[in-house]
Amino acid sequence: MTAPAGARTGPGRPRDPQLDAQVLAATVDLLVSEGYQATTIAAVARRAGVVTTSIYRRWPGKRALVEDAVLALDTGNHPVPSGDLSADLLAWTRLFLTVAAHPAARSAIPGLLSEYHDDHEAYRRLLDRGEQPTREALRELLSGAAEAGQADPECDADAVFELLRGATLMRALTHGDEDADGFCRQIAAALLAVAAAPAASAQ
Repeated sequence: MTAPAGARTGPGRPRDPQLDAQVLAATVDLLVSEGYQATTIAAVARRAGVVTTSIYRRWPGKRALVEDAVLALDTGNHPVPSGDLSADLLAWTRLFLTVAAHPAARSAIPGLLSEYHDDHEAYRRLLDRGEQPTREALRELLSGAAEAGQADPECDADAVFELLRGATLMRALTHGDEDADGFCRQIAAALLAVAAAPAASAQ
């Protein structure tokens, strides 16, 4: 679903993957235990056992660090198509909900969205890192399903993605993983209905 964490690079000494992982893990721990506001660069440095300059050499500030920590919760592995679109959409829904319902993500997302309110370019860059590869993978799934007669050739892949992301994100923020199986089955059924219909512009 997302680009790998630690993708930011800059001048200076080569990156130490172990230190990167140590800092990202400390960030996740703080998000879960203390919340977004308390997850400062200084607090992360203390938790990780490093100096703040080591963090600033890798990330320009708290928001960039938290973005990478949350993106690291996602393995980047999209469900492998099974040939059954209904089962595939259920797998996608479960994946999205699992990532969004992680305690660190539930802590970070509201704070990040508040900061993006006045910085649309930063939000767009984040979407480009994490969203575009996922949109493309979902579009390929629906294209293959259309060839197999399981989806409309004119279905709106972007609408399927928006429903998937919006429903799972809102559910994660408000209910976490409560009754995850029942919720995922309902949303997967709705996604299947969207995939079976032509896009509005094609009607």
